[in-house]
Amino acid sequence: MEFETIIGLEVHTQLNTKSKIFCSCATSFGEDANSNVCPTCLGLPGALPVLNRDVVKKAISFGKAINAKINQNSIFARKNYFYPDSPKAYQISQFERPIVESGSVEIEINGETKIIGITRAHMEEDAGKNIHESDYSKVDLNRACTPLLEIVSEPDMRNSTEAVAYLKKLHSIVRFLGISDANMQEGSFRCDANVSIRPKGDNKLYTRVEIKNLNSFKFIQKAIDYEVERQIEAWSDGKYDEEIFQETRLFDVNKGITRSMRSKEEAADYRYFPDPDLLSVNIPEDLMKEGEAIPEMPDEKRDRYIREYGIKMSDASVLTSELELAIYFESMINEGASVKGAITWLNTELLGRLKGGNTLKDCGVDSKILATLVKRIDEGKISGKSAKEILDVLISKKGGDVDSLINELGLEQVSNDEAIIDIISSILESNKDKVIEYKNGKDKLFGFFVGQVMKQSKGINPSKVNELLKIELAK
Repeated sequence: MEFETIIGLEVHTQLNTKSKIFCSCATSFGEDANSNVCPTCLGLPGALPVLNRDVVKKAISFGKAINAKINQNSIFARKNYFYPDSPKAYQISQFERPIVESGSVEIEINGETKIIGITRAHMEEDAGKNIHESDYSKVDLNRACTPLLEIVSEPDMRNSTEAVAYLKKLHSIVRFLGISDANMQEGSFRCDANVSIRPKGDNKLYTRVEIKNLNSFKFIQKAIDYEVERQIEAWSDGKYDEEIFQETRLFDVNKGITRSMRSKEEAADYRYFPDPDLLSVNIPEDLMKEGEAIPEMPDEKRDRYIREYGIKMSDASVLTSELELAIYFESMINEGASVKGAITWLNTELLGRLKGGNTLKDCGVDSKILATLVKRIDEGKISGKSAKEILDVLISKKGGDVDSLINELGLEQVSNDEAIIDIISSILESNKDKVIEYKNGKDKLFGFFVGQVMKQSKGINPSKVNELLKIELAK
């Protein structure tokens, strides 16, 4: 029996406001435990929440970016549950009327596009963090009340590859908007995956399992793939009803498996009701205009690159997949690098060398350095082979001066016409018989002459050799 996978994702994006969503405590990461807290985010009796205007603005910006409906009137609700890292025993969130509804994003898989619907995006507060050490646990509430935007997709993804493509698109959108640093290692961009299967051709939705708190594209893909196989195996063994039930599971990164965490709560279990301490959110026109004034988004930038620079879709898609890449590329162009050279030396050469752990930010080769390298190639001062050698040195030394390295390594090409003509004349004089054969129609000897000239001088410009050799042989 063939099965179809149904995947829906809930993404929690921490908004990069300076203060928390309902109080003035700082949102900075890495502070001493329980140092960024106050009576409001600790949930102490009598403390009242006050909504952060900047959170609303950033939520509006996201809604605009995904072409969604933005509700100018929305309400906060209390989502009631008890966890050790939730001091109030409820979370302030949005339920019946979120700020953003009915949007979508476009993903590309193997050259084909697919639209993934976004049901809603709502504002809410984060919980704290449990720290487990040996035989006891501690609670750090610095993160409590940090503003989140929870983005809920439609169940439109059919495999883990589509799920990861969707997450990467969301990641780039919030980064391009500047509303979140989306640092997955620090937990400011994390995902819950709802996964179910059904026989192909069946339109029924079967039991879904939620995989909680995934914060790496690699682990998200592995977790979904494992869970799909687990459910298919249970169905094939006739144990689907016994082994697959609505629950929340965690992904064990060491064993590569999902394991049960708790039974999955439904909306009724949370006993949602409007928060009595917060008025409904009525967004004034000036704030709507502020939020909707968004920068160029990844897809718009990609299309502009194709239109303005005449580059391939695949290259434009890579350059706009991350904000840092797009900024780096545009900076190279502004520094005078050719478009073709910038694409080759950024997309292929530099990124190809950063797969071992280095990042564009810390590799030491900034856009100005790489642009200089490209310009020296275009000028004929160095060959592509020499440029690769220089790039390796730049990365190993975490930076450097391109022109100094050309001199130090003796890699400058001979491009002076007179010097090259002298070498060519010497070669032709020494091989008069082959010159006669060439002029009698043995065209393949041209390669022989090129090789002889190149041997005479290390670093000679091959394009100049070809150009001048044709002129000399035609005399």
